[in-house]
Amino acid sequence: MAPTEALASTALNIVSRVSGRLAGAGAYALFHMPLARSRMRASERELCGTADIQRLKVSGKEAVVYRWGDGERPVLLVHGWQSRGSRFADFVPGLRERGYTVVTFDAPGHGDATGRSTTIQEYRHILTELHGQYGDFEAVVAHSLGALGSVFSLQHGVRAKRLATISGVCDFAYLIEEFCSVVTLRPRLEERLRDLVDEKLFSGLPAGERPFSAVNTVGAMDIPLLVVHDEDDPRIGIDQGRRLAGAFGESARLVVTHTLGHRRILGDPDVVRTVLDFVEHGPDRITDTRSGSTATQ
Repeated sequence: MAPTEALASTALNIVSRVSGRLAGAGAYALFHMPLARSRMRASERELCGTADIQRLKVSGKEAVVYRWGDGERPVLLVHGWQSRGSRFADFVPGLRERGYTVVTFDAPGHGDATGRSTTIQEYRHILTELHGQYGDFEAVVAHSLGALGSVFSLQHGVRAKRLATISGVCDFAYLIEEFCSVVTLRPRLEERLRDLVDEKLFSGLPAGERPFSAVNTVGAMDIPLLVVHDEDDPRIGIDQGRRLAGAFGESARLVVTHTLGHRRILGDPDVVRTVLDFVEHGPDRITDTRSGSTATQ
C-alpha cells in the first residue's frame, strides 16, 4: 500500500469508530479522487497542440475537450482513471487518415481539467454534452473506467454505431471491491460506502441493478462491441473483459493480448490497428493476429 493510501486507510477506519456517517462521506469522497494526476508526455504534446481545444463545465469544474477535424464523422475517445485524453495519441493519426473527426477530453480531476475528483455521472454529463454538439458518434473507443462510463452514457441517451473497450471495466462493484481492498476499509465502512454509491450515483436504477453493471444494458444496446483486454492486466482483471464480451454474446468480439498490461496496451501497434479496423469496418474485418501480441476469441 502506498503511503498516501495507508494514511487514508488509518484515518478513515479511526473516524469510523466515532462517526460512521462522517467516515462514510470521507470514503465516498476519496473513492472519487485520483491520487495522481497524469502529465502530458512529450510525444503527445505536439499532437495536442494541433487540436481545437474547448472547456466544458461539469458540476462547477471544467473538463478540457480536444478535437481534430471539422466535426464530420465523429469518433469519441474516452480515457480511464488517473489518465487523460492524450493517452490515445496513437489512435488519432489513423482515424484522421480514414476521414474521422477525433474528439477526446480530460475529465475533472484528470489531465489539464480542473477539480480534484470525478464520478461516473460526470462522465455521463460530458458524453451527453459532446453528443449534443456532434450528433451520433461513428464509434466510441474507451479505456479502463472510461468503458463503464461510456456504456452508462449509451444507456442514457448517447448514441454510437460501434463501441470498442480496451482494458475495460464491466461492473461498478468491481471498482468498489478494488478500492476497499487497497484502502482496507472495515466491513461496516465498506457497507456504508456501497450505500452511498447506490444513493448518490445510481438511485434511478432498479434496486437489483445497483451499482451499475454493463451486463444490465444488453437489451438496450444493439451495437457491435469490440473488447480488447490483456491477459495479465494488473489493474483490471481479464475476467472483467470476458464478462463484458460474454454478456453481449454474438454482437461482441473479444481480443485477448499478452504482456501489454493496463496502460501500455494503448500504444501497441496491433491493438491500434485492430481498433481502427473495427471502427471503420465493424467486427467482420478484425484481423486475427495470433502471431503477434493479440489473439481473437
